[in-house]
Amino acid sequence: MARIAVFNQKGGVGKTTTTLNLAALLAKRGADPLVIDLDPQAHLTGICSAVVEASERSLYGFYGRGATLAGLIKFAPGGWKIIPAHLDLSKVDAQLGKGPQALNRLNAGIVKENLNTDRPILMDVCPMLGVLSLNGVFAADHVLIPISTDYLAVRGSMQMERTLKALEQVLKKRLERRYVLTRFDGRRKMSWDIDKQLRERYGEEVCETRIAENVSIAESPSFYCDVFSYAPGSRGAQDYAALLAELEGCGFLK
Repeated sequence: MARIAVFNQKGGVGKTTTTLNLAALLAKRGADPLVIDLDPQAHLTGICSAVVEASERSLYGFYGRGATLAGLIKFAPGGWKIIPAHLDLSKVDAQLGKGPQALNRLNAGIVKENLNTDRPILMDVCPMLGVLSLNGVFAADHVLIPISTDYLAVRGSMQMERTLKALEQVLKKRLERRYVLTRFDGRRKMSWDIDKQLRERYGEEVCETRIAENVSIAESPSFYCDVFSYAPGSRGAQDYAALLAELEGCGFLK
């Protein structure tokens, strides 16, 4: 099944929130998703109450201690599985370098352990371009790019496209991608202007579904849960359900 890197080089665009809510809904539908937290800030790990005190019990154990990925899996309250992050992941760049073996390490681990033969894998990729983020992209067959509806996020999308094109020369393939607008406020002209700009630039790769600015989406992480557990009837839950349906419909999750 699909391995999806949720990635944007700009922070604060809804990357972790999108990973959280897609994983939660996939779990509710019995897909048994595995999430890999590739961000040393470990926000997703914290939301899932999967924080580990010893770094070797986090994803860092895979990179720095030779642990298996399967041995690091923890259960999230929403019914899905997560390999947690830890601040020590910030050391990976210095410890591993940037050779082909280092950049393909996560991909090799997933393949060796057969971790996604019957489940989707979602990777919450840190915004800084380095060994961790490149591991996520090299391990992915699809990239989901959340873009908040503000000017700087649009500029960030252009940088993302340049980055992916450069990486694809190394990968020798084009990564299928989808851009999804987040924090969309239909009352603001700028939101619609950005929507238009992105659709003109990226065409059908921009999701029809827009994730509206919604208080339930913003509040749910503070209660350590996804929007479907926090407010299942909210606009936020409806939007993420629509996004998942769209991604399934276009074969993005296969």
